[in-house]
Amino acid sequence: MREPAWRKTGITPDYRFSLANERTFLAWIRTSLALIAGALAIDQLAPEIAPAPVRIVLCVILAFLGAGLAVLSYHRWGLMEAAMRHNRELPFSWLMLVMTIGVAAAALVFAVLILVVR
Repeated sequence: MREPAWRKTGITPDYRFSLANERTFLAWIRTSLALIAGALAIDQLAPEIAPAPVRIVLCVILAFLGAGLAVLSYHRWGLMEAAMRHNRELPFSWLMLVMTIGVAAAALVFAVLILVVR
């Protein structure tokens, strides 16, 4: 894999900021893995939580959120690095709002399903 073009532009930022950006990227990746693992766990370990079509749709949505987050976290990491290299303001991201709404909606749906099953 070749080095991104933006790494050859601007001034190399203080390594502490680059490492902090990398830790944030890794936190997003862990969250992505947790969403995917949660989807798999719900499908495999709680088949009685909802009718199969409902459960499958919810699990697929969680898995897509996880996959999307993995891709977008790399993109976000690159944007932050490029902004630091050019001494620009860090860009705003709607990713956090979308993830918050997606996870909160999934939690609400699963809470209702757990209450209905019991």
